[in-house]
Amino acid sequence: MSLITQKLQTALDALEAFLAANPSAGLWYSAAVRFVFPVLAFLILLRAIRSLLRVPHTPEVWGQLSLPNGAPILLTHWENIIGRGKTADVYLNYPSISRQHAAICRSDDEQWTLYDLRSTGGTLVNGRQVEESAPVKMGDTITLGGVPLLFLPQTVDEQQAVEKRRRAERPAAIWPSFLWLTLFQVLTCLQLILAQGKTATVATPLTFLGLTALMWVYFAALRISCCVGFEMETIAFFLSTLSLAVTASSAPRALPKQFAAVALGLLAFLILGLFLRDLRRTQKLRWLMAAGAIGLLGITLVLGHTKFGATNWISLGGMSLQPSELAKICYIFAGSATLERLFRKRNLTLFIVLTGLCIGLLGLMSDFGTAAIFFVTFLVIAYLRSGDFATLALICGGAVFGAGIVLKFKPYILRRFASWGHAWQAVSTTGFQQTRTMSAAASGGLVGMGAGSGWLHKVPAADTDLVFGMVCEEWGLLIALLAVASIVVLAVFAARACRVGRSSFYTIAACAAASLMVFQTCLNVFGAVDLLPLTGVTFPFVSNGGSAMVSAWGLLAYLKATDTRENASFAISMRKRRRLLEEARRRTEPAGNPFDGPDGGFEDGEVPPDEED
Repeated sequence: MSLITQKLQTALDALEAFLAANPSAGLWYSAAVRFVFPVLAFLILLRAIRSLLRVPHTPEVWGQLSLPNGAPILLTHWENIIGRGKTADVYLNYPSISRQHAAICRSDDEQWTLYDLRSTGGTLVNGRQVEESAPVKMGDTITLGGVPLLFLPQTVDEQQAVEKRRRAERPAAIWPSFLWLTLFQVLTCLQLILAQGKTATVATPLTFLGLTALMWVYFAALRISCCVGFEMETIAFFLSTLSLAVTASSAPRALPKQFAAVALGLLAFLILGLFLRDLRRTQKLRWLMAAGAIGLLGITLVLGHTKFGATNWISLGGMSLQPSELAKICYIFAGSATLERLFRKRNLTLFIVLTGLCIGLLGLMSDFGTAAIFFVTFLVIAYLRSGDFATLALICGGAVFGAGIVLKFKPYILRRFASWGHAWQAVSTTGFQQTRTMSAAASGGLVGMGAGSGWLHKVPAADTDLVFGMVCEEWGLLIALLAVASIVVLAVFAARACRVGRSSFYTIAACAAASLMVFQTCLNVFGAVDLLPLTGVTFPFVSNGGSAMVSAWGLLAYLKATDTRENASFAISMRKRRRLLEEARRRTEPAGNPFDGPDGGFEDGEVPPDEED
């Protein structure tokens, strides 16, 4: 490390000497590179966004139910509702079958279980009454309300069709985007060094070099393990690059800390993804995660100190942490549930209690921006768990009543929003931050003034709550809108992928995480330009702040888990993928095929033709 530092310092000295001899060179570079950055940003994101939006999300067939007339009904999820309701995964239009009669679920070890959902007609497996749940095997007869169904595996033709579609859905190669992003990072680093002038230190090039190395090491390690589909990570690395640039402009001393947060966030992304592979393990961890969410907020309330009007910061070893950011990950983990648990009122009641405790603690901390984010996330999870608009309307009414009570006893909260909608009438008081943000954003134009060349960083919270204005000023409106579009694309992908999600846990967690990031982005962007009250929340991945960065990467793991493309998802391990492929291949190969040997017909080290990729 010391050798690298010395080399970088030598390069900085040489660059300073060159600029001293050619003072106009830096000006020409800064003027030209402003028009290059939007083009590079477009090239970086184009392939990733197009690939995410073009994913067809082919249903994965895991089994089938044969009707009395012999017609098959495919099971395209690990968890399937069977009933007469139009929203049921297995729709059976028989009067004796309830709207939500039963659920058939597959576990990670490929075992199936049938659950009776308090049906009126009863549920039988091979003639035996199912009280709550019962295991089912291929060939068993399931009787629902007197209607017999035969539980069967996929046919050979169905398996061949699914495998063919899976191969056609192979994600686009992302390494070109990584190359463009590497060039973007190099040019950004050079621009920041020029903007810092004689105050430039080796921390700036060292940090950007570390980010580039981290990005390529991650890519190489996962490609060696046969993983594909790096669109989400490309978006996250691009936004993290903007975060480092914003930090270098506003708080250069915090640059190493922010890079460490990116590395920790990537580590959290991988660890959480590994845990999400085992649904039984996630169920066991839900109570721990619920306790973690309450504990993080409770400790902050007791030990935290006030910053920008909210008691949501803890100082440890000279570093400030915001535990409420990490509590978001725990809250979504605890709120999501697999299908067989969704129909237990006790679980929904406990989730409502958890939400009330979290929002209550945030209210006592005066962190009402984060409380609003938790409440919107709660509405998304509660709807996905119950599908009951009437219940949600009642909850919203109670929330409005509670907000009125809070404002009555804490009227100073209302004064925070006194300038909302007319900030220009309070330029020097309550509208100070918004008016400066809008002025800086307007001065940036389409291509910006150049990284490190703005003045908004002198305004308090410019690199956190007002970061959208700072990006507009230094990077231009084009890149700022691309950053917002990146978050929206992640949400669109999550919503589309949920239609073929393997488990309701992945579906609920992905939709909740995407909704949280979108709502938080809206509060940050619209609050900075006075379209919404300034609530003091960060822009995911972009704002300066270690806790917020780790939280954003952790939330991304929920979206990654819902990706059902072959070798692209956290939801199933590589070992299980290979076993599923081998089983599918054995079923599709005719008897007597030379590949039917104990080693699959291949010599040691030989790879089947369709796995050479």
